[in-house]
Amino acid sequence: MKPENLEKINRSFEVQAPNFESGEVNFSKEEYLSYAVSAAAPGPGDTVLEAAAGTCACGRAFAPLVRTVVCLDATEAMLEVGRREAERAQLGNMVFVKGYVEELPFLSGSFDMVFSRLAFHHFTDVQAAFAEMARVLKPGGLLVMIDMEAAPEPLRESEDAIETLRDPSHVKNLSLGEMRALFAGHGLSIEKCEVTRMTQHLGSWLALTKTPDTVSEEITRRMRSELGGGDETGFSPYMSGGGICFDQRWVLMTGRKE
Repeated sequence: MKPENLEKINRSFEVQAPNFESGEVNFSKEEYLSYAVSAAAPGPGDTVLEAAAGTCACGRAFAPLVRTVVCLDATEAMLEVGRREAERAQLGNMVFVKGYVEELPFLSGSFDMVFSRLAFHHFTDVQAAFAEMARVLKPGGLLVMIDMEAAPEPLRESEDAIETLRDPSHVKNLSLGEMRALFAGHGLSIEKCEVTRMTQHLGSWLALTKTPDTVSEEITRRMRSELGGGDETGFSPYMSGGGICFDQRWVLMTGRKE
């Protein structure tokens, strides 16, 4: 089952691929990668699936610690960056697969761990995606999900609207309760739930997606308006280092398959 927004996803991430691991943004920040891998605590005999892997930054972090890492993504340009970086790092235990999380091309119970980072807000059918991730997980295996927490009501709609302006492949951020419900609804007992604030610089955030100038100006205008006492955006922007910043709330949730 192809994602309904596949064309938007491919268009967006083909643009993002060359600079996705830039040090100017936090999406591949080394400290958080180390933290995420440590929280997942993989074993040397594990077979790991990174679902919606992007440039496979997480998969490459797992690779030296496990038997095999399979990285699956819908966008070939992103996988190619991951493949190239894996070769550069001489990681010979990685497999790269073009495919869709909503229809994983793997047998049930194939993986000791399934990992997904910053992907669920792009899914038009989060239930289908999560069900597939749970399906290919072995009994007793660990599912690790990292994504941005939605702004509280009534600012959630405004936050998603700005996210979609910046990146049309964005669908919606999930609330903490919705994330918990996914795990419970598919028979996974939650072992860890942590929220980390990640600072984003507005200019770098907009540059990553090569957001058109007119759209960037509109988003910046809304942020500046809030800073001046205008309508809230859901981002709670603030000034730092001479520029506009905001904090994303990254949720790391792990669940064990019963």
